[in-house]
Amino acid sequence: MSLLVVSDRAPAQPAPARSRARPRRRLVGWLFILPLFVVNVMVIAGPAAMSVAYSFTDWDGLSTPSFIGLDNYAALFSDTGFRTALWHNLLWTAFFLTVPMAMGLLGAYLLSQIRRFQMLFRLLFFVPYVVATIVASSVWRQLLDPDEGVVSALHGMGLPVPGDVNFLGNGDLALGSIAVINNWQWWGFLMLLFLSAMQGVDSSLYEAARLDGAGKWREFWHVTLPGIRPTFVFLFLMTIIWSFLVFDYVYILTNGGPAGSTEVLSTLLYRTAFGSQQAGYASAIGVVMALISAVTVTGYLILRKRMRWDV
Repeated sequence: MSLLVVSDRAPAQPAPARSRARPRRRLVGWLFILPLFVVNVMVIAGPAAMSVAYSFTDWDGLSTPSFIGLDNYAALFSDTGFRTALWHNLLWTAFFLTVPMAMGLLGAYLLSQIRRFQMLFRLLFFVPYVVATIVASSVWRQLLDPDEGVVSALHGMGLPVPGDVNFLGNGDLALGSIAVINNWQWWGFLMLLFLSAMQGVDSSLYEAARLDGAGKWREFWHVTLPGIRPTFVFLFLMTIIWSFLVFDYVYILTNGGPAGSTEVLSTLLYRTAFGSQQAGYASAIGVVMALISAVTVTGYLILRKRMRWDV
């Protein structure tokens, strides 16, 4: 008696058929990715290449560019306004690598310790991040107004606060005031990312640390921080890049003033290109900003390889 074996597997294709199907699959894959590739060339690669080319020209944005070589870059690094803007970006970066990161870590850790109303606190801390920048800037401008703002109102009530402080009009206070306003919107977003990372840490590691007699601080230092290192390193890297691209709050609140005390590279680029109509010189500023980001990413990749980071 013979047995009939039925299999649901398709018969194996001969080698020539498989070899012919492989190029077709590759072609289909390239056809799917082609639209995205074209969009990236048109929106990113093309303008980036044009910016590099224009940085070697004297161009007002309308007429025919004239090639001047490295003159824009030579003028750039001898420009006091550029050095001042770069210094402000460095100060901005130092602030956002410390204050918001520390607030986000602390807030996430404290929020991870509670169980009731955690979702409510998440929502309250995240709401500022979704507020439009123009709306937040307008509200804060009214709050800090030296004549009709909160400080003036508190002074009028007889409280011991200075009533003539102009946070956005004082060159010594303006940049720090804008950074604080931006941090009001930003740190809640960092906190939620850190909280999500903390909730992904293996709970058995905390149990083992407690059995070894570790307190809260040692748990945080030896278990929580190593557990969220991929998120921390990523946010550290992106904070550096984002800090050199800051534009909206500075432009809306002070437009780089008073007297250039809040000028950053992005506002200097915008004012140079559209105010002074020096598009070639502004392109050189943009190239330098891109190089700063490239150096940051390259340094991170080198450290990642040497330290054998998993992110």
